[in-house]
Amino acid sequence: MAQAWKCAGLRWAADGPVLTWVGGRRSALVRGKRVAFGVAEGGVRTCVGARGHACPVRAGVSGRSTGARCEECARLDRAHSVAADTMADDPRPYRVYLAWFGPGLVKVGITAYERGSARLLEQGAVCFSWLGCGPLMAARRTEELLRAALGVPDCIPYAHKRAVRAALPESEVERAAEIAGLHARAVALGGWPEALTPEPFGGVDHAGVFGIAGAERGPAAVAEVAELVAGGAIGGELVAAAGPDLHLATERGVVVLDTRLMTGWELVSAEGEPCAVPLRELKRAAGVQDGLF
Repeated sequence: MAQAWKCAGLRWAADGPVLTWVGGRRSALVRGKRVAFGVAEGGVRTCVGARGHACPVRAGVSGRSTGARCEECARLDRAHSVAADTMADDPRPYRVYLAWFGPGLVKVGITAYERGSARLLEQGAVCFSWLGCGPLMAARRTEELLRAALGVPDCIPYAHKRAVRAALPESEVERAAEIAGLHARAVALGGWPEALTPEPFGGVDHAGVFGIAGAERGPAAVAEVAELVAGGAIGGELVAAAGPDLHLATERGVVVLDTRLMTGWELVSAEGEPCAVPLRELKRAAGVQDGLF
């Protein structure tokens, strides 16, 4: 019987994306490499727990859940996160950023200074710029100020990010134009917390790193994995990776796999097996031609 591994999620390292596995194993993801795995017959997806602790009841979770947590573990995980504003005494410095995911898709957010740009890679930000740095609550107040004054959201659904990847502007200057304009408007606002030190605009572009623009661009995706299922398998050449998404060239065309759907399953090698998981058509932004024609 093939050895089974539990996926612990995708992480972005200095040299690219890495799949991590429970127990410490890591699998580097290199474009052009074949990625293939399956779920054993009779497999069940179980809750991944919260804050490093296993789910006490090993609750089953939906195959379509990107969080892979039961209600109780999801509540516990959220209750101890920066996003929930329950860590006001965190002494670490934080940075405020503007991130661009495609035409019209810009968000404001914060990340711990020590993490560098890892958070932006994990979210699939095509380009970004820092806005300022300071204590957590000063960073949080600045984030709220920009949301209210400029109408910039702090969250963009992944479905929207995927929809525009086939229609990104070709040049880095074009891709950075929206956040450059918003950065200028942001620094001109009054009411910034005194504890936050503003940072000049400096666009950082990830399109080449992801493989979704210019000479690095692979074929356009035509579908996305809806969920993994017991007995199902997927395999293909990795042509791009952005945030948690892997773009795999399969016999059914390029398919986007959100690696968050992998957590909670016990997975086995599936070399040579056909793509046999539920797929759905990938929604496209207006004006983006289907890659099949």
